[in-house]
Amino acid sequence: MNLIKRNTVPFPSIIDELLKPDWLGGMQNFNANVPAVNIKETDTNFGIELAAPGKVKEDFNIEIDHNVLTISSEEKTEKEEKDNQGKYTRREFSYSSFRRAFTLPESVNADSINATYENGVLHVTLPKREEALPKPKRLIEIA
Repeated sequence: MNLIKRNTVPFPSIIDELLKPDWLGGMQNFNANVPAVNIKETDTNFGIELAAPGKVKEDFNIEIDHNVLTISSEEKTEKEEKDNQGKYTRREFSYSSFRRAFTLPESVNADSINATYENGVLHVTLPKREEALPKPKRLIEIA
């Protein structure tokens, strides 16, 4: 077992260096703040489940524009600690956001889309249009 990663190419190129996952200053996962999504289809609707723990429903923005459903969130936090003279001893702030976009199939009834957020998962239900619903099985008589 090797504990040291070795480059087997005798002369690594600049392109090899740029394509490494940590090329942004040690960031191991470029999409670390993009939540995972599950998409499922049933006979009557499509469902999107977006994992976003630690948020509240007011943190999300869901919109439809030109048949594209966009789910986004933006969060800013600031934390300050001051001493007795009112000078900062520590001041921290953070910002995180994500945006996921989905092209809707023509079978979706965009006017009836709804969403709920519970237990860290955003559930978006995309009902199908009446004409896209499966037709019941029928028997055809032979003449």
